[in-house]
Amino acid sequence: MIARLPEAPDEGPVAELMRARRGGPLSTLDRLLLHSPPVAEGWNALLGALRGGITLPADLRELVILRIAVLNRAPFEWVSHEPIARRAGLGDRQLAALRAEAPEPVWSPVQAAVLAFTDAATRTVDVPDDVFAAVREHLDDRQVVELVTLVGGYAMVSRFLVALRVPPPDGEVAG
Repeated sequence: MIARLPEAPDEGPVAELMRARRGGPLSTLDRLLLHSPPVAEGWNALLGALRGGITLPADLRELVILRIAVLNRAPFEWVSHEPIARRAGLGDRQLAALRAEAPEPVWSPVQAAVLAFTDAATRTVDVPDDVFAAVREHLDDRQVVELVTLVGGYAMVSRFLVALRVPPPDGEVAG
């Protein structure tokens, strides 16, 4: 599979900001975003905050990202984040459950609540009151805002990747 647009040159101040956040080379995703430097700059700031500035534990963050990758059929996102999810403590059974349409119960109570929230927000946008209440049992106000933004942010990432048919990377690259 080849992306629907050619990659933009990976030079200039925005490319340098993206390279600094990544700590290395830019991905195909980055080089596609660089067709619009203002969009790429905003994307970089938002994803940088979601990847490195939130208080949600890493396992919850990666649980959300991988579930969205599955629900929105975004293999780039899965390939990029599976190694990070493993380092965050998600195991083989959990990763297999994430890929299932109805994941088996291999989750802690907070993981189950976050997964139900992610599924609802991704599939229907409106989160039922009982699903929201379950998340509130485990997360403070800041973490709720971070969760909602993480779900929305990675829904945006997956939609960009799918719409432009960005193939999965060969190596590890995170959002």
